[in-house]
Amino acid sequence: MTLSETPNATTPNAPADIDPRGPRFGAGVTAVLLVVVLLLGGSAATILLAVVAASFALGAVGGTGATWQGWLFRTLVRPRLAPPSELEDPRPPKFAQLVGLVITTLGVVGGLLGVTWAVPLAAAFALVAAFLNAVFGLCLGCEMYLLGVRLRTRSA
Repeated sequence: MTLSETPNATTPNAPADIDPRGPRFGAGVTAVLLVVVLLLGGSAATILLAVVAASFALGAVGGTGATWQGWLFRTLVRPRLAPPSELEDPRPPKFAQLVGLVITTLGVVGGLLGVTWAVPLAAAFALVAAFLNAVFGLCLGCEMYLLGVRLRTRSA
């Protein structure tokens, strides 16, 4: 997504734009954790999915830079990269974090209630989204956000 495609490109007082490689890196780390959730099973999978949900909570509240994956990107990865060729509005990735939080929280709650399929199902859904973002740069939550903006703009 480029600046011209985001609401931030024309919105005054919008939050500072972010390096799009940060959320993609975070999605890659999250995808690896979700694969481990699927491989673990049982209460260990529920606990790890709760850790992933907590990270999504940090991202939903403070943006992707507020997560531990964002810290890893800023500290270990970003200093070794050239400046980004474009920046992106932080609001779509922040919304995507909220979507991930809802999905993983439903899985954790289901797991705690004894619904055996809830944790792997939630982890699988979140894994698909994280994989698409990490590998192809396709952020499903971001696309949902942009669709919502377009629908609100059209109806206004």
